[in-house]
Amino acid sequence: MITMIAAAGENNELGKDNDLVWHLPDDFKRFKKLTTGHYIIMGRKTFESFPKPLPNRTHIVITRNPEYQKEGIIVTTSLEEALEKTKNEDEVFIIGGGEIYSLGLAYAHKIELTRVHGAFEVDTYFPDINKEEWELTQSVYHPRDERHQYAFTYETWLRKKS
Repeated sequence: MITMIAAAGENNELGKDNDLVWHLPDDFKRFKKLTTGHYIIMGRKTFESFPKPLPNRTHIVITRNPEYQKEGIIVTTSLEEALEKTKNEDEVFIIGGGEIYSLGLAYAHKIELTRVHGAFEVDTYFPDINKEEWELTQSVYHPRDERHQYAFTYETWLRKKS
């Protein structure tokens, strides 16, 4: 199972200057719960946006630079190579950024999307979800509150059988 996991605004906004444009503690908790113990696949810029590798996950970083090295990660030069390294895993997560999500959409079986209710100025976007190919199977609303500046909805999308 290849799952893309992301948080995106109403217009598919992901982030700006290699950072998120919102702070949603409950979404971070959900991300941690879903991805812990699994392989996470990301682009180099996404990896470098973390202060350190995320605990209890195997990091696969896609970069055009085959010489790129950091402690505790697996380096690949393509999404296909990254997926090949995870072929024996039950579930792997593609965690960004925008370019990796665009490439990953063709391979994904599931999308765990946190839809942040707002419009944001960004430089990176999540790809459009084609409703001919994807079915929304779960939707859980989370209101704005003292810890969350924006309301959001957890959406689970499954690829339709062809």
